[in-house]
Amino acid sequence: MEKKSVPSDAIIVYGLPDVGLVGLIATSHLISQLNLTETAYLDSDLFPPVVVLHDGLPHAPLRIFGNHSFIAALAETAIPAKAIQPVVRALVDWGQSKKARMMVSVGGIPVPDRQDITEPKVFGVASTMSLLNTLSLREVEILKEGYMVGPYALVMRYCAERNFPAVALLAQSFYNYPDPEAAAVAIKELAKIVELKVDVSTLLEKGEEIRLRARDMMKRTQRELTRMKKSQEYDLPLYV
Repeated sequence: MEKKSVPSDAIIVYGLPDVGLVGLIATSHLISQLNLTETAYLDSDLFPPVVVLHDGLPHAPLRIFGNHSFIAALAETAIPAKAIQPVVRALVDWGQSKKARMMVSVGGIPVPDRQDITEPKVFGVASTMSLLNTLSLREVEILKEGYMVGPYALVMRYCAERNFPAVALLAQSFYNYPDPEAAAVAIKELAKIVELKVDVSTLLEKGEEIRLRARDMMKRTQRELTRMKKSQEYDLPLYV
């Protein structure tokens, strides 16, 4: 449901709970840094009976924030596995109806040796060949082989089916541990693509605070990721 008018030709960024809560952390930081205001929210009978409290007031668990050219969708609770398909389809349908310029999913890609990586890499995936070329020109490393599982996989699949421009930026991250450092490098790559100026220093400074605050959310998200068979992302496809 829209609370304010939503502009057309905007960039839409999705921050949905996933591995390392990378997208949630990154998108929350973007909303704060860009002073985005709530413009819409999405509700579903498939969501758990929960509201999110901010300053004593209740809010929907999945809200959409924006300004004249940038929109961010943020889910502040784990999305049940059974709700992923209808929720993502509704978000993509809505974004397409608003004639969005591009949809960008920001998330993590789990790596078993994350604790040994000082500067996580960010890999890009695109729904069209022209966008893939754009990522290469912006020096974003392309994820050439692998699996995507979960909400961002569906965003990419639905957009590819419609030939709608969409990008996924996946930072190397912990699987079941909040990863603000991965969120920071993902924001840096996003800034290269959509020409944003976003300071990530405060995000890095508050890393330990974010990890502590997000522990329970990560546990709930991990349960849903297990139901989605998220661990399949560790595999390599067999197509030759």
